[in-house]
Amino acid sequence: MTGKVSIIVRAYNEDSHIEKLLLGIRAQRLKPHEVILVDSGSTDRTVAIAERYGTKIVPISKHDFTFGRALNYGCREAQGDILVFVSAHVYPTHDVWLEKLVAPFSEPKVVLTYGKQRGGTVNKFSEHQLFAKWFPNQKAFPQKNYFCNNANCAIRKSAWETLPYDETLTGLEDLDWAKRAQAGGGWLVYEPDAKIIHVHDETWPQVQNRYRREALALRRIDDHARFSFLDFTRLLAGNILADSRAALRQGVLRAEMNSILHFRFHQLLGTWQGHTGPSDISGELRQRFYFPVAKDDHHGETEIHDRHVIDYDRLKADRPEAPSLVVVSGNAAAGKAQARQSRK
Repeated sequence: MTGKVSIIVRAYNEDSHIEKLLLGIRAQRLKPHEVILVDSGSTDRTVAIAERYGTKIVPISKHDFTFGRALNYGCREAQGDILVFVSAHVYPTHDVWLEKLVAPFSEPKVVLTYGKQRGGTVNKFSEHQLFAKWFPNQKAFPQKNYFCNNANCAIRKSAWETLPYDETLTGLEDLDWAKRAQAGGGWLVYEPDAKIIHVHDETWPQVQNRYRREALALRRIDDHARFSFLDFTRLLAGNILADSRAALRQGVLRAEMNSILHFRFHQLLGTWQGHTGPSDISGELRQRFYFPVAKDDHHGETEIHDRHVIDYDRLKADRPEAPSLVVVSGNAAAGKAQARQSRK
């Protein structure tokens, strides 16, 4: 890998998660050139926590926010040659996460890499099953399809400069970008050793909402995408049966049965609604999409050596109490703006 690495985080009210991510970034053997937080109007301590770690703050208003536009904001501000995207509610498990994620860029044809995701202790049982399916233990170099996920992903900035993210999609901007980049000859790589924990603690309406907006986006990305009521009933029964079998093997069927039923129902109902409902997004629906109110089986998984495991308890004891780097905020006073110019 050559060149500087910029890490871009999109966030809205993530003060219960973002510090663990920043601690994990600080623990990496490969140090990023910068960390950028694209904040869409957080009203909690998200920005204050990020500032303690010297993070560059790039604000985007709620009115302007889409997932693709927030990424474009961060990419424009980034000085790195490789742009790494992570969600604010993820954290790496090992100190080699970043170097594993960006290593494939030593091949000039690679334009995108993405890493493995696993759920945390609060994730729903069925989501653990989804992560295991979407992010297997086998590496793909290059990958034939255009699946990827921006919760743990990296792209070349030079590729983004000619191919910015679609700012009109309600989700799946990562798949849309990967599809277009791959069609232009770029290689996509899946690297399972670049592993993060992706924490989702959603209500059932939030689960339904997430899959609905992603289905709306998929209708635009893939002309052949279809999801009928027959698909809904067939997949609901099939996924509940598969999850129940997995839970039975793990000895947790009784404890997880209710969660399995609710997750799969709301996931597939949202998918069906997104495929069959109106494609135009009203202001009210847009607000709901973007700003909602408020252990998986490791069989066959190759783990990185224990010496690379991050000890978050120790890191929290040493966390900073004051900014260690110059903080640049889009809302900063003129003096900070001048400091930013002097660094360019």
